[in-house]
Amino acid sequence: MSDKPSSLRNLGPATDRIYENAGITTVQQIHDLGTDETYFKLLKSGSRPHFIAYYALVMGLQGRPWQDCRGAEKDQLRVKFDAIKVRLSQTDKSRTQMDAALDMLGVVKSKD
Repeated sequence: MSDKPSSLRNLGPATDRIYENAGITTVQQIHDLGTDETYFKLLKSGSRPHFIAYYALVMGLQGRPWQDCRGAEKDQLRVKFDAIKVRLSQTDKSRTQMDAALDMLGVVKSKD
C-alpha cells in the first residue's frame, strides 16, 4: 500500500503534487498534523480554499466517502474550514507587514 496522500480515500493522484508543495508527502504526516493543520499548510503553500476538498480530507481520514458529510457534521466542518481561512488571512497580513518593514530597511524590494 502506498503511503502517499493519494492513498487516502477521496484523494486522487493529482493531490500528491499539491500536498508535496506544502511539504506533506506521507499519510503519516497528515495524521500527525491533523486535518486542520494539514489543510492550513495546503492553503499557505498556495492552494485555493475549497470546502469540499477540506471535508473530503476529513472523511478520507475516517475511511468514509466524502458524500457522507451532511447535516450538523457538515455545518461543524464549515465553521472549522472558515476558521482556517481566517487564520490564513491573518498570516498573510502579518507577512505583508513584515515585507513592508524589510522594504523600509532595504532588505527586500517592494513588489510595486
